[in-house]
Amino acid sequence: QVQLVESGGGLVQAGGSLRLSCAASGRTSSTNTMGWFRRAPGKEREFVATIFRVFGSTYYADSVKGRFTISRNNAQNTVYLQMNSLKTEGAAAYYCAASESYIAGPGLNEYKYWGQGTQVTVSS
Repeated sequence: QVQLVESGGGLVQAGGSLRLSCAASGRTSSTNTMGWFRRAPGKEREFVATIFRVFGSTYYADSVKGRFTISRNNAQNTVYLQMNSLKTEGAAAYYCAASESYIAGPGLNEYKYWGQGTQVTVSS
């Protein structure tokens, strides 16, 4: 089993920045792909970004490309999401997810482990 705990959410003005963290514990050898997803009120959970353990390859949703950066520290079993130039539509609960697959994509069902989420509020 893998436990994921997110932190770093909060209130930020539009145009501002936040850095989310996700600490993994337990069977961390299963966290080959780590991802961030979000769910805004009244909407489905959607893919934000993902990073592979091997080579650290990253992929982003078009809506955040150029503004968000995902990174990971394998030694500390932590993944980060640096969010810059936040928009009001970026307000959501952000979830960290982990997949045993080395090349998991944007599909929710590709991730076996999920955190409880951290709330990001963006004021205009």
